[in-house]
Amino acid sequence: MVTDTIKSMANPQTSAHITPDSHFPPTIEAWAIYLDDQALSPHTIKAFTADLRLFALYLRPDRTIGSISITDLNNFLNWMQTRRGVPCSPKTTSRRITSLKAFFRWLHKNGVLIIDPSEKIPQKTVISPLPVVLTVDEIDAVLDAARQYRKAEKSDTRYYTLVSLLLSTGIKKGECLALSPNHIELDSPSGPFLFVRYASPQQRYKERKIPLPDDWIEAYYEYSAQYQLDERLFPWSQRRLEYLLEDLSRDAAIEKHLSFDMCRWTCALNDWRAGMEHDRIRQKLGISKVQWREVSMKLKQLSQGQG
Repeated sequence: MVTDTIKSMANPQTSAHITPDSHFPPTIEAWAIYLDDQALSPHTIKAFTADLRLFALYLRPDRTIGSISITDLNNFLNWMQTRRGVPCSPKTTSRRITSLKAFFRWLHKNGVLIIDPSEKIPQKTVISPLPVVLTVDEIDAVLDAARQYRKAEKSDTRYYTLVSLLLSTGIKKGECLALSPNHIELDSPSGPFLFVRYASPQQRYKERKIPLPDDWIEAYYEYSAQYQLDERLFPWSQRRLEYLLEDLSRDAAIEKHLSFDMCRWTCALNDWRAGMEHDRIRQKLGISKVQWREVSMKLKQLSQGQG
């Protein structure tokens, strides 16, 4: 999935001072700036640049980018997997190959390197395991447990407001933590919706409007009356919200560890099974067409294998 993202980048540009005689540290920094300009996530940029720094540490300090051959790359990959003494999973190996190929392809396409030394290194594609999702009965049990908190003598509306929102919108953990009350639009002519927004202009393509169900709106009124909401819709730490989901796992008597990611995949699978147009699911999740390839494959498998 990341490999296809890199391949889709057009017109790469490097700083004018980068030449075949350049050393790795400044070149890696220039590449990081380029990746940031392509609106890759900070996590992806951090992982890619860390992979290149590991490769640079493996080499002699005086090695330049123009002196690297396919032999150097293959020796590094062999060292990393068999002689480094640090476990390296197939997924990590695949990503590091992707990082190397993306880096040298970028230099080659920009004319810094005449030959791309990574071109003939085979990409080891690794598909991550299928995600764990909730069954229909487990969804009901979790929502019932959340309702009990909501209806208790000392009512706590956080549980239902949080888990119902996650299961109906499929938003990511980071998106949930960044929500503020003004992201909830209740008076739209087309119906209530959640506006997922991003502060960074480079992430604006992920912004989207997601319809909100009526039962969540009712709970939201109770929730906003119970808690003083100012800048954040859920003014607690990430860990505290994770504890709320763990409480629901326990109270619903399910063995699965309820999480933000599990709710996201469960929402997507429910939409898939309900016959929602696949591109609408992709847009609801806020992912690219490249990312959708793997996601849709997993949803298809889950729809066929889950009861």
